[in-house]
Amino acid sequence: MATDLGLVQRTLEMRPVAGKTAGQVVGGDRIVWRGWIFGLPQLHESLITKYERPEFFQDTMVRGRFKRFQHDHQFLEIDGQTLLIDRLRFSLPLGVVGRMVGRHLVVPYVVKLLRLRLTVLKHVAEGEQWRDYLTETAETEGIGPSGILQSPVE
Repeated sequence: MATDLGLVQRTLEMRPVAGKTAGQVVGGDRIVWRGWIFGLPQLHESLITKYERPEFFQDTMVRGRFKRFQHDHQFLEIDGQTLLIDRLRFSLPLGVVGRMVGRHLVVPYVVKLLRLRLTVLKHVAEGEQWRDYLTETAETEGIGPSGILQSPVE
């Protein structure tokens, strides 16, 4: 579900407008996001640079306001539960000014967005809404709402 653009869009103030715009991303997909953040128009183009289903995927900015932006999504199964670890690395242009803006504006904003994203993912996964986001392929492969391979129930 973490790879589903519709679900990701529920927690961002941006929407996919080019490249892959719907469904679940896979390795090599390119997504162009457009929206408004801090009252400024944003264009952010990401490439899925690593994809190791169901344990890991990485998106890397190829165009946007950041000097560098890379987001790792790692999924671990622990006692039948799924732990999602998000690692986000970014830097802004403009040297010292960019670092100050990053530390005081961007970091708190991104932390808030990631917490909202995780809350939405948890809510969807623990209810019945997860069925709206899994592809037929995932269901036939036995992958449940956590994205972790499930044993068939007999």
